Amino acid sequence: MTDGCDIGLIGLAVMGQNLSMNIASNGFKIGVYNRTYERTTETLKRAKEENLVIYGYKTLEELINNLKKPRKIILLIKAGPAVDENINNILKYYEKGDIIIDGGNEWYLNSEKRIKICAEKNVEYLAMGVSGGEAGARYGCSFMPGGSKYAYEHVEEILKKCSAKVNTSPCVTYIGPGSSGNYVKMVHNGIEYGDMQLISESYFIMKHILKYDNKKLAGVFKKWNEGILNSYLIEITSKILDKKDNLTDNYLVDVILDIAGAKGTGKWTMLESIERGIPCPTICAALDARNLSAYKELRINANNNFSNEIKINNTNEDLTNFENDLLNALYCCKIISYTQGLFLLKQVSKEMNWNLNLGEISRIWRGGCIIRAIFLDRITNAYKNNNALELLFMDKEFSEEMKNKLPSLRKIVNIAVQCSVPIPAFSASLAYFQMISSQNLPLNLVQAQRDFFGSHTYKRTDRDGDYHTLWE
Repeated sequence: MTDGCDIGLIGLAVMGQNLSMNIASNGFKIGVYNRTYERTTETLKRAKEENLVIYGYKTLEELINNLKKPRKIILLIKAGPAVDENINNILKYYEKGDIIIDGGNEWYLNSEKRIKICAEKNVEYLAMGVSGGEAGARYGCSFMPGGSKYAYEHVEEILKKCSAKVNTSPCVTYIGPGSSGNYVKMVHNGIEYGDMQLISESYFIMKHILKYDNKKLAGVFKKWNEGILNSYLIEITSKILDKKDNLTDNYLVDVILDIAGAKGTGKWTMLESIERGIPCPTICAALDARNLSAYKELRINANNNFSNEIKINNTNEDLTNFENDLLNALYCCKIISYTQGLFLLKQVSKEMNWNLNLGEISRIWRGGCIIRAIFLDRITNAYKNNNALELLFMDKEFSEEMKNKLPSLRKIVNIAVQCSVPIPAFSASLAYFQMISSQNLPLNLVQAQRDFFGSHTYKRTDRDGDYHTLWE
């Protein structure tokens, strides 16, 4: 159909509605469909208010019949069975060469199954990570499409125009084959978990050790956002800490219950880390912190029982330049956290034959997405200069920074522990760095223990082969 819609979109919750507006405002003809037509009506009304043209359809068949060939449909619906149901319904009407793009946060192995199902029908499948939240969907986000290269080439123009831009460069690239787009988005979200936890621990350290009030804290994060820590998450932290509650006139953050939820992508990253034996302790510590936060009553009981032992106290350490030490420590931990996430991507890329370009992936994270940060420019350059780079902090520039800032990280961890301030992500980051940088570890004893009770054998440092000892 030559005069049909350029693309269709199914799922008109906030993300879907905003992305449809974005597509329409960039000059593309878009048709939309939602399981309940009320959402479609709401979308069309909003489009009219913004002087945009969006075509709404009451049935899936009607939407598909009004798409240009090859037909292209973006799914922005809840991950899981609902996606399978929609794909099965779409396949009833699709023809060879038509395209399905799943833009949800999906477990990558589910996408692998769907790719095969679609391939049996000669339908092209794109599993696409999308980051940027509601505002990003409307005004420009980071797209991480993986799967059919043919499918990507047919939606590339739309994605580039609708993506965030950094120095006119669109935050989208073809990630790779199969479910690589989902996997990259999953790791992106894992890094996001780590970032958020590290920032929250920095806030807690300043609040309890430096005794800063919220106004002072907001000012510190605002100042930090003007330097090496410039990022979306640091920026919004300053705004959050400065926000007053309209119900009590207290600072809003102080009346928010200290229980943090999670949608699952952090857990997936942790599971992959464990399953593949690729350590990501900062990300895992961040997820553990959220899980522990849920046990509020248990935490209160434990606090009452150990009130003297875990009471947050003062330190005798010199706190001169402590704020700057904390900045350096947080920056160090961010480098370590990104090192973990990118190393996971690199190793899985080898195992899955995805040939991921970590420089390009870092580039498209610079704008639109939640973890966008100024230092991603340098990460991009590090991998452009050496795509074989295994550990990010082994890059010459980052290595020098780590050497200069590590004393600050050790100082912060030491003082926080003295003062009974919980810092799981800071501690995990430092422990990871010290272990990955150690030529010798105490795991020779662990392997000896395994051989003692389970005859698991061991290797020697002085000769080849596997050995077992009768220890008694």
